[in-house]
Amino acid sequence: MTPEEKINYPVQSIAALAKATVVAVVIATIVLVIAILPAEYDVDPTGLGEKMGLTQLAPKPKVVASQKAPQEKPKGGFMSDRVEVTIPAGKGQEYKFHLVKGSRMLYSWDSMGIPLYFDFHGEPDGDTTGYFESYTESTASEVKGSFKAPFDGSHGWYWENRTDEPVSIILSTQGQYEVIGLK
Repeated sequence: MTPEEKINYPVQSIAALAKATVVAVVIATIVLVIAILPAEYDVDPTGLGEKMGLTQLAPKPKVVASQKAPQEKPKGGFMSDRVEVTIPAGKGQEYKFHLVKGSRMLYSWDSMGIPLYFDFHGEPDGDTTGYFESYTESTASEVKGSFKAPFDGSHGWYWENRTDEPVSIILSTQGQYEVIGLK
């Protein structure tokens, strides 16, 4: 190649890049809802995952002779909720869900940059001793994650607001559960 020859590389316009990004996000969302959620989490909001046999790929709890088989999932099936919870100044508040053993939940909560102490925990059905199991205990202003219930019972968060002003939390959840709400 001589110095006089130039190599012309195609340069994409911003509009073309934006269009490609939107198309990629749409395709990724479709794949997530139709294939990944049913195959990985046994969550099938469209019903197509079951028709394609993908829900059979999701890990199932192993039943040992000394254990009872997992109960049925909540009758409501897949749920999706978004709620605002206000934690009064200097106080604490709990928000709970009922999950059966093996049910899964995706969650995120955000307190708009204000750090709150929290304890994500569960309490087995029928327990009268006050026993609870903490899954996460920390201080943060936002948390995202997934959860698989280790036992039938109420599972949720206790938040403590150590500021002088009320703090609002936006809690978003998806999965197989029944909402209990504020406790």
